[in-house]
Amino acid sequence: MSKKDDIPVWEKVAITKEEAAAYSNIGLNKLDEMMRNPRCNFVLHIGKKRLIKRKQFEEFIEKNIEI
Repeated sequence: MSKKDDIPVWEKVAITKEEAAAYSNIGLNKLDEMMRNPRCNFVLHIGKKRLIKRKQFEEFIEKNIEI
């Protein structure tokens, strides 16, 4: 197990799409669709890699009743 795997998801600043899917119970395809939206404020672009800003993602889920 690597060092980055030792940090719980709820303590990370940015998480992968797979971690977000497991954390939120939202499917990978739906997350991918949401992340492609240019108005999506919880995506962090690092070169070609996309991560999810966990706090903004949680706020997005709390504010919406339907995705």
